[in-house]
Amino acid sequence: QVQLVESGGGLVQAGGSLRVSCVASGSIFRINYMGWYRQAPGKQREGVAGITSGGSTNYADSVKGRFTISRDNAKNTVYLQMNSLKPEDTAVYYCNAETVSVARVTQSTWGQGTQVTVSS
Repeated sequence: QVQLVESGGGLVQAGGSLRVSCVASGSIFRINYMGWYRQAPGKQREGVAGITSGGSTNYADSVKGRFTISRDNAKNTVYLQMNSLKPEDTAVYYCNAETVSVARVTQSTWGQGTQVTVSS
């Protein structure tokens, strides 16, 4: 079983920065993909950024140039550096990982989420 634990959310003023982190633990042989998603009140969950095991990244158009995703494979950790934050970035941010277990079983796991609030 795999667990994801996010941290680093909080309250910040518009224009400020935050970094959220997500650590994966459990029966992990390899992590193929790690991504960040967010869900604002009354809206559907949307993809924010993702990164492969090789370091290839992708971003939602709304965060390009402001957010940077990175990962530390040795620590099974993914980070999301968020700069120039806007009130519309306010949401619960969720981490997702596609992992391969020691038994070579592939699964997708979600974290519990961390709240990011940007005040105007």
